[in-house]
Amino acid sequence: MAADKLIFHKTCFCCKHCKKKLSHQSYAPLYGEFYCVFHYQQLFRRKGNYDEGFGRQQHKDRWLQRNGTDVI
Repeated sequence: MAADKLIFHKTCFCCKHCKKKLSHQSYAPLYGEFYCVFHYQQLFRRKGNYDEGFGRQQHKDRWLQRNGTDVI
């Protein structure tokens, strides 16, 4: 099985959170990890910012600062 240009055994293609087997119609990739749609939404969508859910710097913060000056 192939997903996001990676090849998996069918039994290895599973949700990182609940380990449920995934299919082409039932997965959501994020930063090289794969989740069932339910857990993807539960873990990351509720936070309103997918980067924040991973402890990463928000994109808007990186866009606002360039070489110490605000960019509009």
